Amino acid sequence: GIFNGPDDSATRYFENKMSDPLAAAMQPIVEQALSQVGAIQAYDTVMGQYATLPFVPDVKSDLNSYVVDKGMEGIFHYLAIEEAAIRKDPVKRTTDILQTVFGAK
Repeated sequence: GIFNGPDDSATRYFENKMSDPLAAAMQPIVEQALSQVGAIQAYDTVMGQYATLPFVPDVKSDLNSYVVDKGMEGIFHYLAIEEAAIRKDPVKRTTDILQTVFGAK
């Protein structure tokens, strides 16, 4: 199904199988990076001020989870682009495994 599927079928397979473990691995790295640059503290300050405004909807957002989610979207987006290029251009099949999977060998 992956071989004969759409140009991003392998990417979607990996996204389905690896999203949870990848998110778990990224979470502490993202949290540390956001903390080091002061983003978490700044976000908490802004959200504290936001909460005091009248007539605004309640916003429940976890900055760490948001950054991890967007990071994963980016990873799988660019992986899909590369997969499509590999499927279309035999020159991009630079490893033995890519040549075997996509028929250059």
